[in-house]
Amino acid sequence: MKQKFNVITSSCIPLPLENVDTDQIIPARFLKATDKEGFGNNLFRDWRYNKDNTPKKDFVLNDPSYSGVILVAGKNFGSGSSREHAAWAIAGYGFRVVISSFFADIHKNNELNNFVLPVVVSEPFLKELFDSIRKDHKTQVKVDLPNQTVTNLATGHSEHFEINGYKKHCLEEGLDDVDFLVKNLDKVKAWEQSKALSFQD
Repeated sequence: MKQKFNVITSSCIPLPLENVDTDQIIPARFLKATDKEGFGNNLFRDWRYNKDNTPKKDFVLNDPSYSGVILVAGKNFGSGSSREHAAWAIAGYGFRVVISSFFADIHKNNELNNFVLPVVVSEPFLKELFDSIRKDHKTQVKVDLPNQTVTNLATGHSEHFEINGYKKHCLEEGLDDVDFLVKNLDKVKAWEQSKALSFQD
């Protein structure tokens, strides 16, 4: 799942539902696994499949007219429990970006830790995206991490989004927290040495 992130241009999967919680993203019965493999197969499991495991034709992930690595979701995405498995499922399915007007804080950080970029946009911009995608399922959206902009290529409208500077750096370099520490180990050691010397003085 570690992938460097720069600029992504893609069509989108629309999920115009508010208050999508982590149990809807990945139901609790799938949380027994301790590694990230296979979670994408059960993303939105109860919405995607009938009880006999046949796909529900009216759910967006089962509609072949939609494709892409950007999920456009309604307000308050990722609420509920703090399970990181929800972010594992989103990343495992292949999404690189989730766009919403509001994310639950813990889920937002879990996405970032799993190399998925959560992009917060205004309510009017989100509505415009849903409208554009509904009119043309192939509507493209450009997400520019270096410049922190998201653009609806159907209308040309853009918005700026915020991201923590450290997380931005890690996404651009394809680093998790451990990778970052290892990469900067010499600096950490030098800092520790300087502090030890100052105490000796």
